[in-house]
Amino acid sequence: MAASSTPHFQNDMGLSKIEIGAREFMCVGAKPPFDHPHVFLNMGGAEEIVCPYCSTLFKHNAKLKPGEARPEAAVWHDEAA
Repeated sequence: MAASSTPHFQNDMGLSKIEIGAREFMCVGAKPPFDHPHVFLNMGGAEEIVCPYCSTLFKHNAKLKPGEARPEAAVWHDEAA
């Protein structure tokens, strides 16, 4: 199985807002085993979106690359991949 190219972000820090470079991404909530269902979110033309599970506000930042986030710790890497 090929690795997914969709960026994944998590919010172990309990932040109300995370800046990301992607407009299409997966939110995992907190890191496993405390994650929520991995939900695909698409901002479309909007500048922000709220995860329906964990209520994290994701704001698009055009200065960041698609797999980058502020804070950097919000980028989730599947250790099993």
